[in-house]
Amino acid sequence: MEAATDTFCNFNGHLISIYEPVISFANRAFRYGDALFETIRVVNGKIMFLHDHMRRIKVGMTMLRMNVPHELGADAISNLIHQLIQVNQITSDVRIRFTVFRNEGGFYTPTSNDISFLIETETLEEKGYCLNSPGYNVDVFHGIRKTKNKLATLKSGNALIYVLAGIYKKDIKLDDVILLNDEGNICESVSSNIFFVKNGALYTPTLDEGCVEGVMRRQILDLAQRNRILCYEITIPLNTMLNSDEIFLTNAIQGIRWIGEYKTKVYQNKMAMFFTQKLNEVVTEKYVPQ
Repeated sequence: MEAATDTFCNFNGHLISIYEPVISFANRAFRYGDALFETIRVVNGKIMFLHDHMRRIKVGMTMLRMNVPHELGADAISNLIHQLIQVNQITSDVRIRFTVFRNEGGFYTPTSNDISFLIETETLEEKGYCLNSPGYNVDVFHGIRKTKNKLATLKSGNALIYVLAGIYKKDIKLDDVILLNDEGNICESVSSNIFFVKNGALYTPTLDEGCVEGVMRRQILDLAQRNRILCYEITIPLNTMLNSDEIFLTNAIQGIRWIGEYKTKVYQNKMAMFFTQKLNEVVTEKYVPQ
């Protein structure tokens, strides 16, 4: 992926230059992490799984007691995304970041629950979903464990555990690291949900284990059901890392990333290849499953 070269973004439905300051020092996302965000992929001009993204962010807004304006519908946001892509003259795949934050005012206790939103674009090098080669080399991040509660499923502006896990990953020169919850069970990775394959069946942590409710996670669960692949959402202990035939990570931008090595264990990637193929078939469908 290359750095963003786009010159416009959309703030509350209005096109503005990315160099134009619109956020004050009193912004609640800046001060308190009082924000939610979605990262959405556009493939061949098609906004992938937008209804799932909008459903998730509205559930999060309701949980955080933010007011959900009527104009925050999937069709309206789709039009704004397409307009922004056209203005930025992007002809390849695109990463969209859609952020909502509570309007400024108050300290910990807000004076209003109204929100603002920001849409940003970033050009992607890859076209379609491509499986990584070689496989990722990973380890486990033991620095901080993720607390199991309702907030754990949200993609919020409070992401310090992922920042620290990302720094650790960089320091030890690995492709990703696995996060554990406060009971020591597997939760997710720095920016992805995680799936395990054993004897042809899929296993992934249940949302009660503290993982983010990933949009791509949901697509894999749906594709598994459509293709009659057994999939279990369960508690996954750490020793599953060494007892699996295959492990892969999922997120909305990259699709699937397969893990090649963990300590002395080497993994296959047959299921990862299968689901990558199925995701690219979804791209060519006239109707994207919602």
